[in-house]
Amino acid sequence: MMAASMLRRDKKTTAALLKTELNRTDNSSGVRLLHELLDNVLNPEKPAADTEALEWCKCLLAGGEGFEEFCKTVRSYDNATLCGLVWTANFVAYRCRTCGISPCMSLCAECFNNGDHTGHDFNMFRSQAGGACDCGDSNVMRESGFCRRHRLKTGENVPTVPKDLLLMSEMVLPRFIVSIIQYLRDGYVEADSSAERDLAKVLQTLDPQISFLEELTKMGGAMRTVLTKILTNQQSFKELSMGQEDNAYAKKNYEKYLCALKSSGLVPAEEKGAGAAAVAGAGGAEAGATGGAASLSLLGATAAVSSEVSSKEEDQDGGQGVGQRKRVKLSSTTKDPSIMDTLKHKCFLEELLFWTIKYEFPQKMVTFLLNMLPDQDYKITFTKTFVQHYAFIMKTLMKSQESDTMSNRIVHISVQLFSNEELARHVTEECQLLDIMVTVLLYMMETCLVRSELQDEENSHHVVVNCGEALLKNNTYWPLVSDFINILSHQSVAKRFLEDHSLLMYWMSFVSFFQGMNLNKRELNEHVEFESQTYYAAFAAELEACAQPMWGLLTHCKVKETQEYTKTVVRYCLEALQLWFDNIGFVDEPAPNQVTFHLPLHRYYAMFLSKAVKCQGLDLDSLLPDQEMLMKIMVHPLQIQVSLSEIHSNMWVRNGLQIKGQAMTYVQSHFCNSMIDPDIYLLQVCASRLDPDYFISSVFERFKVVDLLTMASQHQNTVLDSEQERPMLEGALTFLVILSSLRIHLGMADDEILRAEMVSQLCMNDRTHSSLLDLIPENPNPKSGIVPGSCSFEDMLSAVADFKAPVFEPGGSMQQGMYTPQAKVWEKEFDPIMVILRTVYRRDVQSAMDRYAAFLKNSGTFSGNPWPPYKDRTPLHPCYRGLVRLLHCKTLHIVIFTLLYKIWMDHPNMSEHVLCMVLYLIELGLDNTVQDEEEEPCIEEHCHDSWFPGTSLLSNLHHVINFVRVRVPEREQESPPEVRRETPPSTSAESSPPSQNRRRLSGNWRENVREAQLFSLVAERRRKFQEIINRSSREANIAAATRPKSSSARWLPPGTSQNLAAQAAHGNNAGPQLVTEILEVRESMLSLLLKLHQKLSARPAPSLSAAAVEAVDAAAVAHGDGLTAIQRILGKAAARSRFSKRCIQDICGRQCPPVPPKKNSPGDKKSMDKEERRQRARERQQKLLAEFASRQKSFMETAMDVEAPDAEAGMDLESSEEASAEVLYDCVICGQSGPSTEERPTGLVVLLQASSVLGHRCRSDEPKRLPTTDEEKIYPEDTCGAASDVRLTHMQRHFKESSCLQSVSIGWDGGVYVQTCGHTLHIDCHKSYMESLRNDQVLQGFSVDKGEFTCPLCRQFANSVLPCKPGRSSEMTAWHMLPSNKPMHVLVKEVEDLQEQLGIFPTESNLSKEMESVIKDIKNTTQKKYQDYGKNPGSPDNDFLFMYSVARSNLELELVHRGGNLCCGGASAAAKRSCLNQLFHVLAMHMRLYSIDSAYNPWTRLTQLAHTKDEYCDEERPEVPMLFRDVPSLLIIFVLTMPQPLRKEHFMCMVKVLYTLQYTQALAALSIKFSPEERQAWSTSGALKKSMPNATKSWEALLSHLISELSNAKCIYDQPTEEASMLCSSVWSPQSIEFFLQQYCLPFLRLSSLLQHHLYGDNLTGCQVEEEFSMLAVSLGLMAPAAAAAPAPAPAPVSGAGNPVSSAACLEWAVSPFSLLPQWCSEVTCLPNTQAEQTVTLLLQDPVWASPRLLALPESYNTIFQHYHRKACTTCSKTPKDPALCLVCGAFVCLKGLCCKQQGICECVLHSQHCGAATGIFLLINASVIIIIRGHRFCLWGSVYLDAHGEEDRDLRRGKPLFLCAERYHVLEQQWVAHTFDHINKRWGPHYNGL
Repeated sequence: MMAASMLRRDKKTTAALLKTELNRTDNSSGVRLLHELLDNVLNPEKPAADTEALEWCKCLLAGGEGFEEFCKTVRSYDNATLCGLVWTANFVAYRCRTCGISPCMSLCAECFNNGDHTGHDFNMFRSQAGGACDCGDSNVMRESGFCRRHRLKTGENVPTVPKDLLLMSEMVLPRFIVSIIQYLRDGYVEADSSAERDLAKVLQTLDPQISFLEELTKMGGAMRTVLTKILTNQQSFKELSMGQEDNAYAKKNYEKYLCALKSSGLVPAEEKGAGAAAVAGAGGAEAGATGGAASLSLLGATAAVSSEVSSKEEDQDGGQGVGQRKRVKLSSTTKDPSIMDTLKHKCFLEELLFWTIKYEFPQKMVTFLLNMLPDQDYKITFTKTFVQHYAFIMKTLMKSQESDTMSNRIVHISVQLFSNEELARHVTEECQLLDIMVTVLLYMMETCLVRSELQDEENSHHVVVNCGEALLKNNTYWPLVSDFINILSHQSVAKRFLEDHSLLMYWMSFVSFFQGMNLNKRELNEHVEFESQTYYAAFAAELEACAQPMWGLLTHCKVKETQEYTKTVVRYCLEALQLWFDNIGFVDEPAPNQVTFHLPLHRYYAMFLSKAVKCQGLDLDSLLPDQEMLMKIMVHPLQIQVSLSEIHSNMWVRNGLQIKGQAMTYVQSHFCNSMIDPDIYLLQVCASRLDPDYFISSVFERFKVVDLLTMASQHQNTVLDSEQERPMLEGALTFLVILSSLRIHLGMADDEILRAEMVSQLCMNDRTHSSLLDLIPENPNPKSGIVPGSCSFEDMLSAVADFKAPVFEPGGSMQQGMYTPQAKVWEKEFDPIMVILRTVYRRDVQSAMDRYAAFLKNSGTFSGNPWPPYKDRTPLHPCYRGLVRLLHCKTLHIVIFTLLYKIWMDHPNMSEHVLCMVLYLIELGLDNTVQDEEEEPCIEEHCHDSWFPGTSLLSNLHHVINFVRVRVPEREQESPPEVRRETPPSTSAESSPPSQNRRRLSGNWRENVREAQLFSLVAERRRKFQEIINRSSREANIAAATRPKSSSARWLPPGTSQNLAAQAAHGNNAGPQLVTEILEVRESMLSLLLKLHQKLSARPAPSLSAAAVEAVDAAAVAHGDGLTAIQRILGKAAARSRFSKRCIQDICGRQCPPVPPKKNSPGDKKSMDKEERRQRARERQQKLLAEFASRQKSFMETAMDVEAPDAEAGMDLESSEEASAEVLYDCVICGQSGPSTEERPTGLVVLLQASSVLGHRCRSDEPKRLPTTDEEKIYPEDTCGAASDVRLTHMQRHFKESSCLQSVSIGWDGGVYVQTCGHTLHIDCHKSYMESLRNDQVLQGFSVDKGEFTCPLCRQFANSVLPCKPGRSSEMTAWHMLPSNKPMHVLVKEVEDLQEQLGIFPTESNLSKEMESVIKDIKNTTQKKYQDYGKNPGSPDNDFLFMYSVARSNLELELVHRGGNLCCGGASAAAKRSCLNQLFHVLAMHMRLYSIDSAYNPWTRLTQLAHTKDEYCDEERPEVPMLFRDVPSLLIIFVLTMPQPLRKEHFMCMVKVLYTLQYTQALAALSIKFSPEERQAWSTSGALKKSMPNATKSWEALLSHLISELSNAKCIYDQPTEEASMLCSSVWSPQSIEFFLQQYCLPFLRLSSLLQHHLYGDNLTGCQVEEEFSMLAVSLGLMAPAAAAAPAPAPAPVSGAGNPVSSAACLEWAVSPFSLLPQWCSEVTCLPNTQAEQTVTLLLQDPVWASPRLLALPESYNTIFQHYHRKACTTCSKTPKDPALCLVCGAFVCLKGLCCKQQGICECVLHSQHCGAATGIFLLINASVIIIIRGHRFCLWGSVYLDAHGEEDRDLRRGKPLFLCAERYHVLEQQWVAHTFDHINKRWGPHYNGL
């Protein structure tokens, strides 16, 4: 065989050979050869993992050249104009709403950054499901947003592809694709549990092949065209797909494929022949509707339309149970019944997609199919194929175990196809996309239908989805619904949908599956055992599957031209509703104790009605059904409103928390505009068209408060407990107020709605911008992100709110930028009704009222407790004028009258809220009059049960009602207390006090009967209902049959017939009989209002005069309490009607003269007293609270001034009472006060922490910048920690170890910082406290085992107790002794003698034990590496160094906290709560155990001349020269090793001596900085001054002496130093030298002053920065105060900073400097020349360091994000999942990265130990937040990057541009420097080394 020989040959040569063969004109032999070769290479029986085949294909495609070269060549012919980059989940992409046409548009980072989107509304987002870049696609986005590359359309002018380039590809690739398909066929196993694993394996082995295809797609347009040709070529599919006849393997595969195809249709194959395309589903025969009345009648309607309807077996008895669900044939109007059929494939693409679905959308396949989309031909074919497989996708999705992943992958594909309107329209026309989608959705839902239990459980024919099924619980339907919503957003597609009536009918039947789902039944006896959480699924399903498609359709019904669509939808809605009522067997009463929140049919109807009237100018009446239907429609939405009230009145409490969850979700911002708003609107429509008396009585009856509305003082309520009556009555009234005042759908423009929504949210609370965006319901399809109306969100926001920039509370909690309502909003626009409607939590209403009250108080408008303000409403749209009749109907007026009367009579269960709502209703009635009515009362019906003559509120207001018949329980007639309550009848009717509420009239009973009214809401409602029914007499007999009339005499709530009978029986036998009594009232609404005004004002005299009422100024009564409200109403009444005005005058006139009515019964007096007592109690409480608050405040100031340096601290430890009493300490645990003794020591609560803050200081004041490009780097060598390490290493190389360890301080990195809250406790009390914490099981944020605890008093975090040294304050005063006048040499000698004294070992006592344990704690605080700097770890020298360095670190840190200098004086909080004094005692006690060998005592070398010059240079390792030593370290060593207490004169003596050394070092460093010429010059000029009398105090003389001494060693001045070269340009003047010397010595002076302040309690006086040196010199006794104040002899030059003080004047030498300096210099000059370089480095030590700073961050967060989020980890070179940055040193680390784990510790924790001695500050790149690691704990600190509205964006969820907030970053830096992370951040948790 030729092919076999080819196989043995080199691949490249073979490929080249074949290519030439195929290029000939007659290429048949080449073709044959190629096929033979491919048969062999691509033999499907070879294992897929064999890579040989791939290698062959690559070579063949390249035709002999290298594959890489080939790729390059093909790419150069790329003609694509789209980007089309495909990404998978978690990819960071961008979306720009300004440029997007489709809401799903997205861009890759590269195209986004190369386009111009400045000022656009864009955001960055992390892709959930994957996506593709739309740059270049003008169907999806505007061209202005294209990036540079795709805007220029560079792809269009690419040369045509040479024919031979892709020739091989065209021949080889079809075979390659077939081989992939064969592997897929072969690997497929029918689904069972093991199948998934097998599928995954098959895919794994195919990975290289599919990746190869993907690689091909990335070669650009030319290769994609070839692939498209191959994938869509039907001929080659026919030839290759069957497999060759002789190949048994291929045949077997083909059969497997056919078998897999069989189950792909929605219809089982065996039924296909009969032509009955019936439904197939998850389990074979598909479950349809139960007795499916809904679907079946629908099918009846479509039967005529459909051409291929087969006879259906429709036995509609509904007898079968849910188990054997009926199979339903859903006829379809599609021309092509193939939706249901088994799939048939005509090309490779179709089969590839088929397997992609079968294998549940493997990521690689999806990416390959999507990468091809830039090819237009492919896009169209692929979309059609996708649609053809749509039903199959749904079936696979429902079976899938991983439905979540699969859903994401489906949407990843479909969103690319359906977002394009052209394409969507094309497929809708050609492939019936809409029919397919609706059918598929119907089928899907039919798999989980159950019979509805709403209304009539037994006979219901309605079916609903079962929310407990996985399909709904896991949102499995969302990919299909989301596609449907997506295509409905295209106008052309939506129009087709709205024109297709059969589709609309289907859709309504789909929607009706959700109508009444998730029914709640009220538990009456015991608490429900299991709280189901299915309600989440129900709400999500209604929102996604019903509401969002509805909003999508509504967006296309906005103009007059689309009227027909709306009419059609409304018609079908009504039909579906009618059908639903029939199916659930609904007549006119809802079943008791049931509620469903899901009425999507009602809501469709409502929203289309609203649109029709608002946008399309349709007449409302033309769209409404008859009255009877309206009555039915109103029932269920009203039932929901009642249930909301019941739930808040705790009537559903036995149903568990989930029922509250439903009530809250129903009004929540994402749902309200699709749920409660349409419901209320529908009720408004019903109210405007039904008889108002019927409507009002229905409301009160449904709210179950009918029994309460009696004028009798007692009543029986058969359905409510007495504590539920009040909230239910409030609910009913509030509902009526909302109903009559809400205008969202009744005439408000979009802008007004947005404004009202915004105001109501802002009034509840200040809001951040993002939460406001989230809380305001979006009107259109929620995906669009476009707020309707002309006014944008931002403009509206700036019109109603003020921005409050983010502030910082002293506690350190981070505030976000907030928006708060403007004053005019509170004054004019605050609408409590809107607030009530929009609150999820009832407490928000209260919050809004509190804020309103606070505003009124601050603005001085009203100081009391205000009532909700009344707000004028937008005028009603003319269609809804009927709504006003509600306010003008007798029933409502009777209710209002009754309630006013009850409130005035103090009946039980009335409340302020009830009165408030009643007044609101009256006022609404006065403001909305019915136009056609005259104000004069018309004398119409005078029948005996009519209370009022007419319906107008204005005329009824002043109508007096004389007698009322009431029903009261019988026994009251005999009960003596009742009788007693009544006052004897008085003769004059006018002036009789109204408290005679119940006169029994015996004689003249007959005459009064005609006037007295008995009113029963129920009877009223029945009457009206009957009228309506009779009017349409169709169902009159049914109604009569089902409902027994309850006589109007008996008041019982309506219920089912059995219920009524039972209650009647019960009422007659057991309960007291109700009898009728007549009550004399003689009041009108106006008189009641006036009396209530008087009652509220609590004045004996009438509180209003008629004149006052008329003169009411509208603005004056806009805000206030009940009094204001009544005044306002009376004013309006008087202004609008002469009658009312006259009545008010009469009543006011009448009320004036007589005794105030409410003074005669003792009960009233009691209530008065009660009121007064209440008032007093309230005042007392206020006073107590105020006192408590001020105490708390003062405590906070004393104990907690963590961030407030000015606050005085609670306990001045160095209390300087002059008395010689011992210092007393308060123990915060046992509360006793006493001294600290050896046996029972007291201790300070302290926190010990390791700190590297000092080590991170740099020379320059400018912080280092965070690198944001690859070129930038950070060098750590110039930090204080690094410099001191280098210095110590240099010394240890040449000098004696023990001497080295006393010549420097360590602790710059990993030093121990000690801080206290200032509270003390007995050490034994502390131990028992720790014990109790150990036993406390509550989860604490700290680890008791590590000794951590919180201070028992102020709860500050701590981990040790520092013992207080026992002592008398008299000793303290000894320390304070004024400096004596002993001469210098005496003091020097005394100091030397003191140093010679041996350390006294302390006696063993509790105190000494505690001191040792604290030392141990201090050592354990930091890591070992920070303690052992010596060559032999653990040696005494090492220990000694560590101890004195602890003191040094704490002093240095205090300096840093004071701002780096001592100019601010002593008022620093740090000093107040400093524990340095106690710390020194503990360290001193420990260090006294080491004595310094006197031979090596540095003191002698400082104060005496050595005998011989050379003894020093003998030893093999000399001691460290004095000029190299760190002077502050020496001071601390001296202080700590000398006997305590140290006298102040000795301390000052040491400072003077050490100052001379420090000064000399300064001169040495200066001399090195000179250029040789300058050195010469200064040396000469100084030599002349040596002979002057005060030469020892002249720096010139000393400098010249020093230069000459150091010149002995030639090498020192010959070393080139970089400073010298830098400074050569500037010339040293005397002033600049003086300035240099002072700056050099300042750090030492500051440290000494601070030490003196702590040891002797000296005050630090504040001063200007320029005067700091002289101030410190005076306080340390280096200079007399007079000298410092000496006036400057001449104006000082700039460099001297105006400081006339000479630093040399402070020198006081113990020995003549001219003999001492040579000695010190010789120590340096006798060092070998080889060390010259180090010598210079050591001489040049610069003690000046800038304050520690964190890195400077870039302004925009995007800079950091783009540079770091794709950056590879240094350890494993992968991109970390959670990259982080150290803000102290800029290191890039992996958070939680396993790759970088060492010994079980993750990288961030490791880095925090290395860089910050266990304190780390990390910025998480992908979340923009900062985390703090402190030891074994961590906390989320917050973010220093905020968006334009001052908000954090944690996890970059919103993806808005973020900018650095300098204030926040400063706070972070402060907390780092001040070591207050532990105190300020409250939420700590353990990290278990896992960060």
